[in-house]
Amino acid sequence: MAPSTRAALVVLAGSALANFALPADKDKPERKPDVRFVATPEEVVAKMLEVAKITAKDVVYDLGCGDGRIVCAAARKHKCKAFGFDIDSERIKDSEANKAKLPAEVRKLVTFKRQDIFKLDLSGATVVMLYLRPELNVKLIPQLKKLKPGSRIVSHDFDMQGVTPDKVIRLTPKGESSREHTIYLWTTPLKMEKN
Repeated sequence: MAPSTRAALVVLAGSALANFALPADKDKPERKPDVRFVATPEEVVAKMLEVAKITAKDVVYDLGCGDGRIVCAAARKHKCKAFGFDIDSERIKDSEANKAKLPAEVRKLVTFKRQDIFKLDLSGATVVMLYLRPELNVKLIPQLKKLKPGSRIVSHDFDMQGVTPDKVIRLTPKGESSREHTIYLWTTPLKMEKN
């Protein structure tokens, strides 16, 4: 076979391989984030943890964990296992940097994963933390309904249309002039509103 023919076959084989798509890695979603990251003030984080009544036996999931501050605070204060999930790799880097500042015995309780929260099995959680838009909270309802009875869901600023909260708390952290924050608490089974 002439060298030019061999070269042509190599090029054809290469283009065929380029068109062959491997299945996407489920732990490395390619979708863009649904919301931009806005940090939850520390005072609001503390109130969210308090409202959830977290104990060392709980497993906390923070969906859209941002810089990991809620996850790190839950593990540090309550000595519970805490997981943060975010689709944005930059946020996971920020979370890991914050985790690195924790004492070793707390670090082992904390896990961060780059993952699409809408494809996440929530059955391992007893507490779920949210700081998403209202329509995204609603989109999570089918997953949240599968949580064990007595699990707590806490959302910063945004409600979950169609589900009655057990508690709604408003607070204005010190140092913020007029920005009021709202914290919603739901417990499972969810109290679905009738149409």
